[in-house]
Amino acid sequence: MGDEFGGWEHQSNLWWSTALFSEVEHGADDVGLLDQDARLFWVRLRVHAAPDRVLLFATAHLTWPGNEVERANGVNLRELRYATGQFPVSLDVQSFPAEEGVQTTVSQVLETLVTYASGEVTPLLAESWENPDPLTWTFTLRQGVSFSDGTPLTANDVKASLDRLIALEGPLTPLFSTITETRSDDDATFTVVSSEPLGTLLSSLSLVSIGKADGVESDDYWLSPIGTGPFVVDDYVADDHVDLVRNENYWGEPARLDRLTIVNMPEVSARITALETGEVDVLTGIPPDQTGSVEGMDDVEFVVEDSYQYYFIWFNEDQEPFSDVRVRQAMWYAVDVAGLVEDLYGDGATVAAAPITQSVFGAPTLEQYTYDPDLARQLLTDAGYPDGFSTTMHWAREGGPNIRSLAQAMVSAWAEVGITVEPLEKERAQWLEDFGAGEWDLNLQTNTTGTGDADFTLNRLYTCAADRMGYCNEELDGILAEARSSLDPDERIELYAQASQIIWDDAVGIFPADLRINAAYRSNVVGFELPTNNRPSFAAVSLEE
Repeated sequence: MGDEFGGWEHQSNLWWSTALFSEVEHGADDVGLLDQDARLFWVRLRVHAAPDRVLLFATAHLTWPGNEVERANGVNLRELRYATGQFPVSLDVQSFPAEEGVQTTVSQVLETLVTYASGEVTPLLAESWENPDPLTWTFTLRQGVSFSDGTPLTANDVKASLDRLIALEGPLTPLFSTITETRSDDDATFTVVSSEPLGTLLSSLSLVSIGKADGVESDDYWLSPIGTGPFVVDDYVADDHVDLVRNENYWGEPARLDRLTIVNMPEVSARITALETGEVDVLTGIPPDQTGSVEGMDDVEFVVEDSYQYYFIWFNEDQEPFSDVRVRQAMWYAVDVAGLVEDLYGDGATVAAAPITQSVFGAPTLEQYTYDPDLARQLLTDAGYPDGFSTTMHWAREGGPNIRSLAQAMVSAWAEVGITVEPLEKERAQWLEDFGAGEWDLNLQTNTTGTGDADFTLNRLYTCAADRMGYCNEELDGILAEARSSLDPDERIELYAQASQIIWDDAVGIFPADLRINAAYRSNVVGFELPTNNRPSFAAVSLEE
C-alpha cells in the first residue's frame, strides 16, 4: 500500500481509514449506523470512485479538525469548503462569462473595474471615470494594484481582457456591440469609445474580469489564471475541485480565510450529507423539495433570497413548427404554470411576470398565460397541426432546482394536447456544446440577469443580431437600442416594459418561474452573504473557533 498512498502509511491515522474501509466494504450499508467521521468517509466514498483516493481524502480530512489544515511546520490554517450547485466547467471566465459556476469561482481571483448591485455602481479596479463626450468613457485605474505574481496592473491588461471577451463573440459580446475603440492612454488610463451613447457600459463592465495582458490569449493561462483578487488558484482538477489560497499581497483588505476549496458533488443528497457531517461548510442550490432536511439541521443556518435567476424554455425558431407564433403560444397555454410552480417550488419560486425577474431593474409586471388546453388545441389546429407533432427538449443535468421534475411536468402537459416531446437530459458540457451549435428543438434552462439590469438579458438575448434561437423583430431591436443609449432611468424602465411585452406576446419562450435562491452554512461560518446574483464573495468570510 505504500506506493498507493505516497507515504501516508506512516501517518498514525492510516489504520483508522483502512479499518473504516473494511467496515464499509463488509456490510456497513446503512450510513446511519456509522459515527460522524465514518459518515464523512461514506460521503467521500459515494463521490469518488477510486478507493485509494477516497482513503487519502478521509485520512487528510481527519487531520483537519475544526477546518484547520495542519501544515508540516505545525502552523494551522483555516479552510472553508464550499459545495456549489454548479461546479465550474472551466476557469476561462472570458470563454464562459455567463456560466454561474465559472463566474463565482473566478471572481474570487480576478476582479472587475466596477461592481454593480441594486442599480448602484461601486469602484473596484477603476478609481474613477468620466464622460468627456457622450460617446466616450475614460477610466482612471486604482493606484498600487498588482497581480498576485507582483506584476503591476495597467490599462493594457484592461484593454486586452475586454478585447478578448468581445472577440470571442460569446454570450456577453452583444453588451459591447456599439464599442468602436478601446484604448490604453497610459498605464493608469483606459478609454472606451462607442458609435452611440452607451448608458449600460458600467453595469456591463461589472462582468468583465481583468487578467494579465500577456496571458489572456493563452489556454494555459486559464488553467490557473493570475488575478488581482483576494485569492490565488492553488490547484484545479476538472469536475473535482478548485483550491484557492489567500493572496498574501492583495491590495485591499486581505481575505480572512487561508484556503477556500470549491468541491464538485453532483448528487444533491451527497452535498446535504456532507454539510451535516461537517465535510463542507457552505452549500448553495438546494432543491425546494429538500430544503426541509437542511432547515432542521443542528448548527446550520439556512437563508432564502430573491434573485435574478429564472427558468425559461426556448423554441428553436430556425425550424418548423416553432417559427409559427401560434405553436409557441399553444405550448404555453397548454401548461398550468401557476399550479406547476406551486407544486414543484412552494416558497422557492414565484410565477414569472416578465422575461426577467421582478428583482431586475426595468422589469414590468405582465399577466402570465392562463392554463387553457382547449385554446392550445385550437391554436395548433390553426397552425396546421390538428394532431400535434413530435419534438425533443434538452437540458443540463443538475441545471437548476427540480429541473427534471419541471421537464417531466411540461412534457406531460404537452402530451395532453397532442405534442409528444422526447426528454433529453445531458451532462452540462454536452448540453453547452449542443446548445451553442443550435442542435436542439426545445431548450430548458435557468438563466441569471448577471448585472441586475434588464439590458443584460433583453438586449443580449432577443435582438436580431443576437440570433440565439432564430427570433428577429426589428421593432423590438429599435426599442432596445433606444433603451441602451438612454441615460434617463425612467425612460429606460418604460422602454424595457415595451420590449418585455413584445417578447411575452410573441412567446419567444415560455417563462414559468422566478427562482428564489438559498444557501445553508455551518454556524461557525461568519460573514457569509447570499447576493441577488447568486455569486457569493468569500473575501470577508471567516470561521469561528
